[in-house]
Amino acid sequence: MLNYLWACMIMVGIVYAAFTGRMPEITNAALDSSKEAITLCITMMGVMSFWVGFMEIATKAGIVEGASRRIRPIIRFLFPYLPKGHPAEGPITTNIIANVLGLGWAATPAGLKAMEELGKLEEDRREGKFPGPVRKRGIASNEMCTFLIINISSLQLIPVNVIAYRSQYGSVNPAAIVGPGIAATAVSTVVAVIYCKMMDGKRGG
Repeated sequence: MLNYLWACMIMVGIVYAAFTGRMPEITNAALDSSKEAITLCITMMGVMSFWVGFMEIATKAGIVEGASRRIRPIIRFLFPYLPKGHPAEGPITTNIIANVLGLGWAATPAGLKAMEELGKLEEDRREGKFPGPVRKRGIASNEMCTFLIINISSLQLIPVNVIAYRSQYGSVNPAAIVGPGIAATAVSTVVAVIYCKMMDGKRGG
């Protein structure tokens, strides 16, 4: 749907420019934007490579595993019907840690894996293998909804993407966003947890 919207907006802009005699401005804007996009991608690639590499080192050093054990009580609180030791637990933990560190791109593969495992869990519940509320096919489970909301509202200690954007566009102090970012994401996370718990109760969780 978004592809159609963007295509429509571009076509309207081109047609409007053609009728108002502003095609040169459109051409220059397209060229300048393309150059800026490439520059931004290179900047983001460097920043993300650094943090993804840092995450990989932390994983091999056992730091991520240690952090996973520490936040396991939080996982149990957020997902009370998730069976202990279920394959979804690992990806969920990795996703949360990556998001807290501001590594949204690095968190995506773990998030996809977590949703896949949660889907399998729902199928197992339908077969009576695990306890917990069962939803109709095509309707997201409590765990899926909770994971998605927590993922979107996630607390971020280091907003890597925003820092990179601010650096690219000439900010004097790109890291000045860290404090406000922590405050904003902390509030959004608390609200998300409260909302999820309220909805769990209404949905029979």
